[in-house]
Amino acid sequence: MSPPPINHGGSRSHDTDFVVIGSGIGGLCCAALLAKYGYRVTVCESHYLAGGAAHSFEVKGFKFDAGPSFFLGIGGEPGDGSVNPLKQWVVYPPEGDSFPNIASQRSYEDTIARRGGPEALRQWRALDVAMKPLQTAAGLFPAAALRADPGVLLTAARFLGPEMMGMGFIAPTLTGPFSALVDKHVSDPWLRAYLDLEMGGSKAIVDALLRGIKKHGGRILLRSHVQEILMEGGRASGVILRPSGPAGSNSSSGRGGGGGPELIRARCGVVSNASVWDTQRMLPAGAAPADWAQASEATPALESFVHLHLGIDAAGLPPDLECHHLVVNDWQRLTAPQNVIIASIPTVFDPSLAPPGKATVHCYCAANEPYGPWAGMDRRSAAYKAFKEERAQPLWKALERVIPDIRQRAELTLVGSPLTHERFVRRHRGSYGPGISAAGDQTWPGPKTPIPGLSVCGDSCMPGIGVPAAAASGMITANSLANVFSHLRMMDALLPPARAA
Repeated sequence: MSPPPINHGGSRSHDTDFVVIGSGIGGLCCAALLAKYGYRVTVCESHYLAGGAAHSFEVKGFKFDAGPSFFLGIGGEPGDGSVNPLKQWVVYPPEGDSFPNIASQRSYEDTIARRGGPEALRQWRALDVAMKPLQTAAGLFPAAALRADPGVLLTAARFLGPEMMGMGFIAPTLTGPFSALVDKHVSDPWLRAYLDLEMGGSKAIVDALLRGIKKHGGRILLRSHVQEILMEGGRASGVILRPSGPAGSNSSSGRGGGGGPELIRARCGVVSNASVWDTQRMLPAGAAPADWAQASEATPALESFVHLHLGIDAAGLPPDLECHHLVVNDWQRLTAPQNVIIASIPTVFDPSLAPPGKATVHCYCAANEPYGPWAGMDRRSAAYKAFKEERAQPLWKALERVIPDIRQRAELTLVGSPLTHERFVRRHRGSYGPGISAAGDQTWPGPKTPIPGLSVCGDSCMPGIGVPAAAASGMITANSLANVFSHLRMMDALLPPARAA
């Protein structure tokens, strides 16, 4: 697939209120909300497609998600008349069989009882009871009310009814690591491993956010790589773009290139949706306080991906084929390289994602592919191509548990590596994201940084990794940058009246 030609219509230099670096879900949510608040907003994205790890692409009529496309949601039993694809996924354990995991309480408990036994079920029910107050608290306080300054006392006030007052008794649990709650109630090895499988992650979301930004006057600049965050008078005041075109596309030097630097000045500030590591690299030397810079660079990174994007012949596929499948090779080594493999067949629900009679398949190992063996490889070399094929074999084997003749059906095969993820999604070492553990001492940072004018959002920030968490971080950042009274008016407009009463 060839990228579209660069067409910026002249210089990209201009003045705005906020510039957002990166069009991941967090950056798009932040930009859309800032634009709704009435600010002039510009989003700068390196890729020729918006969406970050959630962007989608098309090859020969097959449409794919670039990153994780695995969703788990709560719904009724299959066959209830809904086409909600979030209801069920199929687990393929190391024992060699398979079992469905349906997102309803009755079916979930049935699975635990059958696979883990009576004691596992008892422990799950104890954990479920302990989680009920946390679920109540989460429901009482929407993310739209959050901001990272004292103004939160005003935006939260409307939710501080009798039920919320009772939440004070569980405040230590709310603010502590979830692992502590699991440790207290769950000791069964199988159940602990099973709970660790819960995961989350597209084009429809990205498109809606892009429409929102444009509707309120915002700008989205694709193929616009931010080379450096502009610092003036000790504050972040804009960005310097890498020169565009063939001469500048691979440039790593200075601010020039043929026509000199292209600057976007931001009157109100800069928001980085880049990773914690890449944000540091965009700052000029000496701009960041040494202790903050060192702590950011030392943030542990999760491992990367290997992807298989397939276009296959769908003739004769089972009519009851499920969309989501999860293969576990070893219950005791969940985080081992390529141990857990996920596959999605989105054409089960949306046949338009492939040509007639065909299907799309996305299979990947998330956060368990080491970057080290790939480091420094030449992506154009025969050795790189051979290594991709080698590392893709466990994915093919996993898919054969779902569709035994998958190799014979494949008409289009695309293998993505950590270097692919690093290049197209601009992820440090192709990482899935920061490896901040709830059980450790390190916490997810908020939107503020020690550099005046610079805020952050995305999966390097509170609440963490995943589409809902990244979206919430973008909302929190935008709320924190807006006037608290504007925030209150936004809540009146966006929150259902019954919740805002």
